[in-house]
Amino acid sequence: MDRSAFERRVLPHLDAGYNLARWLLRGDTQAEDAVQEAALRAMRYFDTLQGGDARPWFLGIVRNTCFDALARARQWPQTQAYDDEDAAMETAVDSAPGPEALLYEREIGARVDAALRALPPPLREVVVLRELEGLDYAAIARIAGVPAGTVMSRLSRARERLRHALAQDLERGRA
Repeated sequence: MDRSAFERRVLPHLDAGYNLARWLLRGDTQAEDAVQEAALRAMRYFDTLQGGDARPWFLGIVRNTCFDALARARQWPQTQAYDDEDAAMETAVDSAPGPEALLYEREIGARVDAALRALPPPLREVVVLRELEGLDYAAIARIAGVPAGTVMSRLSRARERLRHALAQDLERGRA
C-alpha cells in the first residue's frame, strides 16, 4: 500500500465520514469509533480503490461500518420502522440580526436536528449525504448500494417526513 497516496486521497474525507457516522449512530463517541474502524478498513483495502473520487468510496465504508455497529448493538430493530412508502422534510431558516433571531435560529435548528435524528437510518443517510455533504444522487447510490431512483425516492420521503414532523412540532408549540 502507498501510504502517502492513502493519506492524500482518503484522509481529507475524515470529517465527512464523521458527520455521516454521527448522524447514523446518533452519538459522538460511536461516530469516532466507526470512523476509526472505517479508516482502518479503508487502509487495509486501499488497493481496491480504482481511480476516481475516494470520497464516495470512503463514505461507503463508513456507512457499512455504521450499519454493522447498529446491527451489533441491536439498535436497528429498535429504530422507527423503515418502509419505502414512508415520508420526510427539508427546511430553511431565515437569518435576521439580533438576539431574538439567534434564539429563533437555535430553536429551529434543535427542532430540525431532532426531526432528522428521528428518521430511520436509510432515510437519514440520504439526507445527510445530499444536504449536509452535498453529494449527487449517483455518489449516494454508490455509497448506499442502491439505484439512483431509490436514492431520489428515499430523499423525497425523508423530506416529507421532516416537513410533517416539523409542522406537528410547530402546532404543538402553538397549542
